[in-house]
Amino acid sequence: MIFQSMQKEKFISLVSPAVPLPIENIDTDQIIPSRFLKATTREGFGDNLFRDWRYDGEGNAKPDFVLNDPGRQGKILVAGKNFGCGSSREHAAWALYDYGFRVVVSSFFADIFKGNALNNSLLPVQVSDDFLDKTWEMLSQNPDSPIRIDLENQRISLADGTSETFDINPYKKACLLNGYDDIDYLLSLKDQILAYERVRSY
Repeated sequence: MIFQSMQKEKFISLVSPAVPLPIENIDTDQIIPSRFLKATTREGFGDNLFRDWRYDGEGNAKPDFVLNDPGRQGKILVAGKNFGCGSSREHAAWALYDYGFRVVVSSFFADIFKGNALNNSLLPVQVSDDFLDKTWEMLSQNPDSPIRIDLENQRISLADGTSETFDINPYKKACLLNGYDDIDYLLSLKDQILAYERVRSY
């Protein structure tokens, strides 16, 4: 049997403006409503990201929602506490990634969402409540102010120099840095595995 890996982007660092969504307890049904889960591929989910918040019942964009604001663009979503709660649907991570986000910043993530995000090249950066408040303030004063994400050193930095470290599973960090999926990671250890097998064969 031949296994094929899914090609993924390497993530080492990112500097980008951020999109603020200061709402707590955003669940996966709000991220991608259940009626859009029938597709069998990952493409196209971004079109329906936060669908019921972005559009009215007739499909018209709601001008007061942040994703419809042309002045609020970026690859980083800064969300309120307890992001990704609710059902375990992986489609939530697919939708965020397909829309163009590469990082979600929050002061707390639901565990299953965090795992789904990391498995789909979307980096969840968990920060303290105080740091999140400073981020809201910065984005309120200057919407174009960039945020820097340094995965190698596990540090998030604001434009004024305020920074904080964040945690990440070492295995998932290695996968993101190298653009690996689970199969790629195993293949990267091929020489070590073969050496171990040679020793075990005697």
